[in-house]
Amino acid sequence: MTQEEQRLWLIRYLQQEMPEYAHYRIPDDEEGEWHLLRALFNVRPPAPVPMEFQRIEGALLEAMTAAKGIVNGMGLSASSLDPRLVLWQGDITRLRIDAIVNAANRQMLGCFLPNHNCIDNIEQTMAGVEMRYNCYKLMQAQGHDEPTGKVKITSGYHLPARFVLHTVGPIVQGSLTDEHRRLLASCYESCLTLAAEHGLKGVAFCCISTGVFRFPKDAAAHIAVRTVQHWLDVHPAASIKRVIFDVFEDADRRIYENLLNA
Repeated sequence: MTQEEQRLWLIRYLQQEMPEYAHYRIPDDEEGEWHLLRALFNVRPPAPVPMEFQRIEGALLEAMTAAKGIVNGMGLSASSLDPRLVLWQGDITRLRIDAIVNAANRQMLGCFLPNHNCIDNIEQTMAGVEMRYNCYKLMQAQGHDEPTGKVKITSGYHLPARFVLHTVGPIVQGSLTDEHRRLLASCYESCLTLAAEHGLKGVAFCCISTGVFRFPKDAAAHIAVRTVQHWLDVHPAASIKRVIFDVFEDADRRIYENLLNA
């Protein structure tokens, strides 16, 4: 199958599965087809898919990621402040590393807004629909929403990363409080602890809570770096050897540069 044939096959499957979206016309250009397919991925409720779907979806998503360029996370240049830490600016779904972190919501089911630009939507999209179903099964077994500051782990599915650590960051409404700071630190601690329990060597963090959850960027970066360094210092025998702070916006890069390469 060509990538166009893969996109069309997946769109038609999902429109047949979800007839309420069957009236959407399939665009006749690559970008339009992808936007429709991604939107269908995003709105699809958690449910299993047949092996043929998994195979075609995987071939498409992995080829798209390869075209963007896969980056070896363990080979990135270390910070001048601490050789265990790395600053990298780019799309976290390109990183080949043991685990990347996803800033999730408390339901742990991903973002259902079509083509939304949050990290949860992007990671769930490029991993494939099986990730949402995996998260759903974890939450059904747990029986309640995920507490803020805690974490769940899933396979990375079609991502270059082996695993995804889904953590729920604090939502800041109004002034920043000590409780917000404590909960954000708990996100980083929980992710590192769970990664170490699985024997992982490298973890890449996104900027947890600084998007739609409105945690101030500068304060969040200081907490992230301080918490990670402290955790690594306290757990010198842990499997984790490299922690990447992945940023997407220039403003975040400047903040982390001041912290890591001063």
